[in-house]
Amino acid sequence: MVRKTTNGMSDWFGFFDSSTFGDGSCLFVAGMGNTCVFETNDGLVVFDLPIKQYGLKTFREIRKKTDKPVKYFLYSHGHFDHAFAFQPFIDEVKSKGWNMPQVIAHENCIKRFEKYRMLDKYHNWINQMQFTSVGGKGQENLVSAHDTLDPTIILKGNDAKYFFELGNVNFEVYHDKGETDDSIWLWVPEKETICTGDLMVSSFPNVGNPYKVQRYPKDWAIAMEKMMEKDAKYLVPGHGQLIKGKEKVRDVLSITAEAMHFVHDEVVKRLNEGKWFEQIYHEMIEIFPDKFKTHPILRPMYGCYRFAIHASHRLYHGWYNTGNPTDLFPSKSEDIAKELLKLNDEKAYLNHAKNLFNGGKLQLALHILDIVIKGAESNHRETLLEALDLKYQILKQKVKEESSFIAANIIDNARYQIKNRIKELKK
Repeated sequence: MVRKTTNGMSDWFGFFDSSTFGDGSCLFVAGMGNTCVFETNDGLVVFDLPIKQYGLKTFREIRKKTDKPVKYFLYSHGHFDHAFAFQPFIDEVKSKGWNMPQVIAHENCIKRFEKYRMLDKYHNWINQMQFTSVGGKGQENLVSAHDTLDPTIILKGNDAKYFFELGNVNFEVYHDKGETDDSIWLWVPEKETICTGDLMVSSFPNVGNPYKVQRYPKDWAIAMEKMMEKDAKYLVPGHGQLIKGKEKVRDVLSITAEAMHFVHDEVVKRLNEGKWFEQIYHEMIEIFPDKFKTHPILRPMYGCYRFAIHASHRLYHGWYNTGNPTDLFPSKSEDIAKELLKLNDEKAYLNHAKNLFNGGKLQLALHILDIVIKGAESNHRETLLEALDLKYQILKQKVKEESSFIAANIIDNARYQIKNRIKELKK
């Protein structure tokens, strides 16, 4: 089950019914992530394949609607929840002797698959942390990086596009960076439909994910503006419910573009003013407009504005982001904590952390507690246990208050680790 702290995430995971739309030839299959199927006289065009665990469900949903062969798969990007549920379809192709479908993706999708194979164990680790609240501890690997259905039609370059026709229906494929550098989106003029992949995820864009590589807020805004030019009636997001109606589609594209321009441009403005990240971050928190805070498509359910500040800063700045030479080649945090404890004893720090906690200053309390936890002598077990228990309680409270699924999982993973350490110390 999804945690209570991730209210609204059930739609993101596809826990709702699939449906047809438009003239009835378009099928929206809910999943993690969503799949859109266009039925033509000459076969099917399938945009996105979800996580492999949804593969059989997606296949059955499609086969309830039509028995026509799949002619094209399109990968909006190469993430595990958009390009890996292909096996039931390939099994069907082999059993019926059909021709293999063409697979359309950007050239960077191929590089992504190669990176996943190189870093397979690392990506399994970070995916388990990011999705621990729905997969549980010790979950199976979400994907095998060594099991991919590779593209056969490859878009190349930053301005890439690819047009094709099937059964008198035209399909226009465009490349724009956003969540990833391999993202593509689809415009089907006869169906008045845009398929976005994760350029639209029914919450604040997932830009600046703490676990993942660079993402592109400015390019994201530009992609939204290009989509607005199509004047679509239907928008199929990478996650969440189908968006219907020209006015609604225009609204969600417009406000998302505006939010991405805002976070990017305000960070750039402050970089040009010679400000370091800490100042930029806290200033940006203060100026976030209410119209973004209250718009339903920008709810911080998965990604969030705080992450986007990091993403925008990281586009243009290196890892030395404090301006303090103390941080250029830092000592071990444990050694720093031990030196601080020479100035005042563990109990003094612990009592101060308790006062901060009681005053509602949870984040400051965590910083003080870490001095005790990292610097305490190994034989001071009771003080260490008390500090760990208080940190556990603070993290538990922060999880309840956290709206972002990703942030909540980061905090809760640390809470589980503390719980296990407490058990070991009590032995």
